[in-house]
Amino acid sequence: MSRVQIPLEEYKQRVKNAAQKAQEWGLDVLVVNGSEADYANTRYFSNFWPVFERCGVAISATGNVALMVGPESEIFASDFGVIDDIFVLLEYRESANPAYPELKPQTYNDVFKKLGVTGENIRIGVAAWLDTNVVMMEGLKNAYPKAEIVRADDIMVQLRSIKSDNEIACLREAARITQKATDAVIKAIRPGMTELQLVGIAQKTIYENGAEYEGLPMYCFSQKSTKHAISRSSHKEIQMGDIVQLNLSAKVCGYSPSIGMPISMGKLVGEKKELVEFCLEAHMWTEKQLRAGVKSGDIAKDFIKFFEAAGKRDNYFYGPCHGLGLIEVEAPWMESISDYILQKNMTFQIDTFAMGSDFGLRWEKPIAITETGIDMLSDQIGTIYELEF
Repeated sequence: MSRVQIPLEEYKQRVKNAAQKAQEWGLDVLVVNGSEADYANTRYFSNFWPVFERCGVAISATGNVALMVGPESEIFASDFGVIDDIFVLLEYRESANPAYPELKPQTYNDVFKKLGVTGENIRIGVAAWLDTNVVMMEGLKNAYPKAEIVRADDIMVQLRSIKSDNEIACLREAARITQKATDAVIKAIRPGMTELQLVGIAQKTIYENGAEYEGLPMYCFSQKSTKHAISRSSHKEIQMGDIVQLNLSAKVCGYSPSIGMPISMGKLVGEKKELVEFCLEAHMWTEKQLRAGVKSGDIAKDFIKFFEAAGKRDNYFYGPCHGLGLIEVEAPWMESISDYILQKNMTFQIDTFAMGSDFGLRWEKPIAITETGIDMLSDQIGTIYELEF
């Protein structure tokens, strides 16, 4: 049975593209680090997603590549990844910090030598700076005390912002599965169920329909918890009168779109009705602004003005969009200070969040930018669910 996935040749082309960027930046080698939680930059080149341990990818300016893993992941990385040269470094061990006294680990020197990077006075670019821990950085500095180490996050943003047809296909397939999970949760929800019971229904559905994992910790929040912009579902029981916020996501080959909407346990009235309807209006307004050639920051500024014009500035928290790809939220964000221009095949979550007095809510969906507007990667959202039992 065929699966929607990234082909091997595309991974190889990504390495070539990164090597070209390294040359443009005057780097001898680019080092990209990641972890189980933030795997996106390393998986982009390797298709390897570590468990417990960390991992890194090193790419020379000449286009050679190696995968760096912890002591327990060498065979795992060989079976799951697409990079042939794998090195075991203690810098990528798990947080329990085992000593592995019998292990003879390799070093950054071994890795760079294999890549053809020689000498001591080299220039190392480190991308995923926030995912590079102190141990990794000290390892680099100890191996190359005379090297210049520069922050190179922008290389990864440039490489990953505009998606290929295969990437968009993965996002679309993951959104298809996510929609099935959303439908299953809405069908099953009842007063007295816990948030985590709903998560269980969503998880069962995504795995039955081909997902490799959750795209994010499934959001099934009720009433007070809906004010959490990010959070985790709990054992809290859902009651009549609650707002329940769903934000579900399936992962396909790493790609992780989400679909979000508020569900009302009973009729919406008062502030809840007003804010649910306004937030949906703001969501649809945002959709209409998106197309290639538009300055991102202008949309974000006008989004705030949209709230202000409706007398809803106090309900604004963030928005209107964030990048989407190998994780559900990735660079670039769309903020009032953003100066980049939207381009065809950039992908975003339209993420419209509003805060009420004792609740919050969000309408959210994945899209790709086109020359004239957007390509919706999921079904359209906008049904206001008022469930009676």
